[in-house]
Amino acid sequence: MKKTLALLALVGATAAAIPALAQDVTLKFHHIWTPTAMASVNVIAPWCNKVAAESSNRIKCQVLPAMSGGGTPAQLIDRLKDGVDDVVITLPGYTPGRFPSTDVFELPFMTNSAEVGARATWDFFNKHSAKEFAGIKFIATWVHDEGYIHSNGKQIKTLADFKGLKMRAPTRQTNKLLASLGASPVGMPLPAIPDAMSKGTIDGFLLPWEVMPSLKLHEMVKYHSETDPSRPALYSATFVFGMNQAKYDSLPADLKKVIDNNSGAALSQQIGKIWDGSQAAGRKAAQERGNTFHMIPAAELDTWVKASSALYEEWIAEMDKRGSNGRAMLAEARELLIKYGK
Repeated sequence: MKKTLALLALVGATAAAIPALAQDVTLKFHHIWTPTAMASVNVIAPWCNKVAAESSNRIKCQVLPAMSGGGTPAQLIDRLKDGVDDVVITLPGYTPGRFPSTDVFELPFMTNSAEVGARATWDFFNKHSAKEFAGIKFIATWVHDEGYIHSNGKQIKTLADFKGLKMRAPTRQTNKLLASLGASPVGMPLPAIPDAMSKGTIDGFLLPWEVMPSLKLHEMVKYHSETDPSRPALYSATFVFGMNQAKYDSLPADLKKVIDNNSGAALSQQIGKIWDGSQAAGRKAAQERGNTFHMIPAAELDTWVKASSALYEEWIAEMDKRGSNGRAMLAEARELLIKYGK
């Protein structure tokens, strides 16, 4: 009888463990892009498909594109921290001043390669920014491809051309950059640009080529001002692909391994490479429309670098006030960009 009871107890314990081992998980994946945008097609869908395949379809994504899950782009980070969403991709710059360490890669003229920037941000964010993202597990980090100037009323060719223009920028540092160049900055997230352009709220915007076609923004401007490739890009913005830490912690060990195998430095580099490769398609749409292009020469860009140089010291001072060594952090960010740019 004792042996029978023991056997029954063992069978019961084993049966109880099976559902836990076979746990199915649906991740609510919320983001800013339309379903046809480059990021949706080339980053989000492949990641979801890969974790599904490697988990034997026990991990599934419920993708909520274009903020269809509710809220605003600036609220994505809190939705993630609070567990309203399980996974998001967002820009720390949508919440100005909240993640100051990440701003270092949004300072002007830092990098002109998203792949290089992705590798640098992964190292830097995990060392210096993780405490700012308490409750969030980093899946990947990166910067977008080179940011350019897109305008409707006139082409930007010199520093003086910015005067009197209302220009959209995505982050605090790019707003500061525009102000230093003489424009009137208007901060807004990506989805708000079409409405602002159609109403004349802004005269133009800063944006990389990658996302232009998905919102048909090349149809809302006439002019595009690119920068001499011998100089770092005018600006870039940082992205965080994150998962709610409590959600991750609740997964069984084998599903955690699937997430871990699809996170990290290699994924960040891959996404950066995808962003770099997206430029041609975005630019082609503007070319086919007959828009006008201008390459700002290196000598002119040098005057822009000088005009915006105070932004570096401002960021250093802010980090110093927060108890960090801002100058050393800026030097480290630049060293990482050099290291991975070789």
